[in-house]
Amino acid sequence: MATPPGSRTPHLFSRGSWPEVRRVGDILRTETVGGLLLLAAAVLALAWANSPWSDSYRALSDAEIGPAALHLDLSLAAWAADGLLAIFFFVAGLELKREFVAGDLRQPRRAVLPVAAALGGMTVPALIYVAFNAGAGGDALTGWAIPTATDIAFALAVLGVINTHLPAAMRTFLLTLAVVDDLLAIVIIAIFYTSSLHFLPLLGALVPLAIFGVLVQRRVRSWWVLLPLAAVTWALVHASGVHATVAGVALAFTVPVLRRTPGPGPGLAEHFEHRFRPLSAGVAVPVFAFFAAGVSIAGAGGLGASLTDSVALGVIVGLVVGKAVGVFGATWLVQRFTRARLASGLAWWDVLGLALLAGMGFTVSLLIGELAFGAGTERDDHTKIGVLLGSLLAAVLAAVVLRARNRHYQGICTIEERDTDADGVPDVYEDQTTRG
Repeated sequence: MATPPGSRTPHLFSRGSWPEVRRVGDILRTETVGGLLLLAAAVLALAWANSPWSDSYRALSDAEIGPAALHLDLSLAAWAADGLLAIFFFVAGLELKREFVAGDLRQPRRAVLPVAAALGGMTVPALIYVAFNAGAGGDALTGWAIPTATDIAFALAVLGVINTHLPAAMRTFLLTLAVVDDLLAIVIIAIFYTSSLHFLPLLGALVPLAIFGVLVQRRVRSWWVLLPLAAVTWALVHASGVHATVAGVALAFTVPVLRRTPGPGPGLAEHFEHRFRPLSAGVAVPVFAFFAAGVSIAGAGGLGASLTDSVALGVIVGLVVGKAVGVFGATWLVQRFTRARLASGLAWWDVLGLALLAGMGFTVSLLIGELAFGAGTERDDHTKIGVLLGSLLAAVLAAVVLRARNRHYQGICTIEERDTDADGVPDVYEDQTTRG
């Protein structure tokens, strides 16, 4: 059917606004460095756990610290999973709220693609996992959500190593997909991986959470006021039986995005995100990876046993095949049932490369594996090996596709590089502003 005169065909992966592109660029640089630290931490953990000094690694992971009177005498590994990852989900919550309140995704036509891709990228891997474990018996089906996560830090680290010249809109799509993915993951954790629920501490957590919300709505930034309230909220959520990382998202959703008075400068959510993202990407996630990735590859419970376990196989195939099919398929369906088309210069091979890269489910996948099977159990070890192998295979396949696309884009100067004025704003954005 012919396009009506005066109408414009919407484009998938079209250029965002200049402030959004600049902000996303800052995020990508932080997450790329964090991904490299994450990789280093995982390699160190694997090397130590498979060395003659593996007992010292286990002893360090199991060392308990914290006040027993408050039931917070947790192992270092538990502090990393429950405490440090709360920072990670706090930053993810800030990013998600900002995207849908003030970012480009406040426009439904821009939001539909990453949301659909995230849903597809979670549904298909879960179905594949269930297909592998439907007849396995025991607690195998409990881990259905393990291959549904995407680790944005790892994925961006791979992009950095490839040194790809993919257009900025594709990188933004990957980042936004992972943010939506994180939100869906925390919902899954809260609903499906809460073994016991204690209502009194959960209701009690609403008090410091409400006070925190009132203060940030009044633009209070004093850490000595907000941090104790956040810590009490976290402790009460932890005591309730709900995974404590949920507290991070709940706190983030109370932070206002927009400035109280119009003018230059970041809103409070962006201010907190700028402060906490380096801590999340550079400390919290790598430390969690260090304690979570240390699995013995040799021995009866190692690589050989894992590759005969339907749980590990379901995780591997879910991450490598399920993620690619889900993300790519959802993107194709969006363009098939709307008037949208790929932006000029892009090809479906680019989408396939990013869909494969979304199969790098590391941080949240390892966390869900521990929640599903219990940290340190044989099945949890098989899950870890499945996540590591699946993520590695997804990275290799994505690198093959994206390196081929890199040769296509290499040497093509982007409009930003050619037409940037002294004000630092590419002419293309000025033209869009001028044309309204």
